[in-house]
Amino acid sequence: MSAVWELLALSSSLLLVVLAQGGKYSREVNEAATAGSPKRQEAGEFRVVKLNQIWEKAQRLHLSAVKLAELHSDLKIQEKDELSWKKLKAEGLDEDGEKEAKLRRNLNVIMTKYGMNGKKDAQLVDTNYIKDGTESDVLDDPRLEKLWSKAKTSGKFSDQELDKLWREFKHHKEKIHEYNILLETVSRTEEIHKNMINPSEEDQFKEEIMHGKHTELKDKMRSINQGLDRLRKISHQGYDTASEFDEPRVIDLWDMAKSANFTEKELESFREELKHFEAKIEKHHHYQKQLEISHQKLKHVEGTGDKDHLSRNKEKYVMLEEKTKELGYKVKKHLQDLSSRLSRGLQHNEL
Repeated sequence: MSAVWELLALSSSLLLVVLAQGGKYSREVNEAATAGSPKRQEAGEFRVVKLNQIWEKAQRLHLSAVKLAELHSDLKIQEKDELSWKKLKAEGLDEDGEKEAKLRRNLNVIMTKYGMNGKKDAQLVDTNYIKDGTESDVLDDPRLEKLWSKAKTSGKFSDQELDKLWREFKHHKEKIHEYNILLETVSRTEEIHKNMINPSEEDQFKEEIMHGKHTELKDKMRSINQGLDRLRKISHQGYDTASEFDEPRVIDLWDMAKSANFTEKELESFREELKHFEAKIEKHHHYQKQLEISHQKLKHVEGTGDKDHLSRNKEKYVMLEEKTKELGYKVKKHLQDLSSRLSRGLQHNEL
């Protein structure tokens, strides 16, 4: 049975795109790329070879400066999780392969998010409603496109509110992508299991895992439905000035927290943590905007031939790029921690 699961793992079409680009993994490169190693720069940006392959491929694509910085943050989180998993595996703590499968799904989400899974329409385009008039073309859902079109022409939103609403629509699309990837994985696994002739105890154990995956699918679908209801309400009525949070990810977490098995003290503590998280997101957004401005200015200066001016602008651009990457990683790490904390509260509800 383990051989079947190994075959399933290798069959992921998204990962094959990466492998086709980069060839075989190199143990020597991975070892040379350990933290603090003098060969770190030679080995690449990341300590996991396949992540370096993705990063190198991304830099050949026409991604914006902001999108590249965001990808870098996503890959840093993936790197952290992959290195943690390697330690667990060495200690024999992932016998069922579930954590490995989750890593693979997360990487699939990243590949899809940045249009590197071989599908032309997969990329979640990095647009702002002010500077790009084709947002509805990338929402991929007629319901979302209709709601967004209505909101833009309603006159109920300021430019700032429309920018905020557009982020909510993009966030909703990302949730749908993640749900579809998990659904595809579960369906494929169930099909293989259905064709097994003599189920063993290991197969029964796998069934328990699949039950957990169905629960995860239900949770994601509930979040998607709640998010769509929220977008409908906002598109028709505008933003509530008394709303406690503004950022889509924070709103999602707070809605789920209110239905979790938290005491009043725990819920209040979570609320305060979400305020800190939202402030961190807003700071990240600020640097993303500054990075985009700096990138546009740098392109302009490159055409003037002024070397001194170009050098100063490059220094500023590099500084903003590094700060944006750093903040992006902190935001995603904080989101992981909050999600884990919330997951424990929701699990108590099921007991």
